Amino acid sequence: MDKHVEDYYLNPLGKGMLGQFHKTIALNEALDLDWETVHKMAPNLPKGWYELSCLSLKDRIEFTQDFWQSKLPFRHHFFQFIDHFFSSLDDIGIFLTQKNYDAPFQVEMVYSLKDNRGFYRGKPPITEMNLSHLKKDFSSINLPTDYIAFLQIHDGFCKATDCTGITASCDMKGSYDYFQKMMERDEPLTTGKGSLVNPKSLIPFYESFGMPFYQCFFSEWYPEQEMGNVYYSAESHTISELSKRGSNSLEMTFTAFLDWLKFYLESVT
Repeated sequence: MDKHVEDYYLNPLGKGMLGQFHKTIALNEALDLDWETVHKMAPNLPKGWYELSCLSLKDRIEFTQDFWQSKLPFRHHFFQFIDHFFSSLDDIGIFLTQKNYDAPFQVEMVYSLKDNRGFYRGKPPITEMNLSHLKKDFSSINLPTDYIAFLQIHDGFCKATDCTGITASCDMKGSYDYFQKMMERDEPLTTGKGSLVNPKSLIPFYESFGMPFYQCFFSEWYPEQEMGNVYYSAESHTISELSKRGSNSLEMTFTAFLDWLKFYLESVT
């Protein structure tokens, strides 16, 4: 397991980094805890995650990769990348964290990269109720199917100690409303080349940690029968160009959510 995972979740006193957690439990190391006990401690823990924590390290990685492939729509280049990503892992762990003494435990799946190159944290899959609310909140559009599929793996996902990352479904409406408030500026929203953009057509699904940068679905652009996504910089008040598709800081325009996710995972691996 990446050493930074232990720094984040566990120190010698049993508290997380900077004392942010009252208590943490690495479930795959707590083999004395049965399902009934753990479920009472963390009601949002999927039983499949508990069962995964009981498996060997090798099986945890292989079973999780299989689950990704069963949920995501097939895209040849992305499935090739999935093989690369999972082969770059040295562990997958399930962590329970408790902020305060009487608080319920929260749950995260941790993907640890080999050679201490970092880790990712994923929340439990979206519930049917939250999915229904999400679709109702954005009923005027069809959110990309590959994005909805990923939410069925992790409803909230980020790198290392980031507090932002891919927005959880329950926070999407609030994030959109906050983003629209940011758009209330004197200067118009444009592309890098000056073409006007309707701010309401941007739906942020990812926020860069500590920086005013967002990746947004763009409801005026359907390059592959579904919404593509673009990069928004609050510093320049512009979005990336649709004609320049790529993954550098100036050209983060993607025709599909999975193409963006590949970039997000590749940037560490």
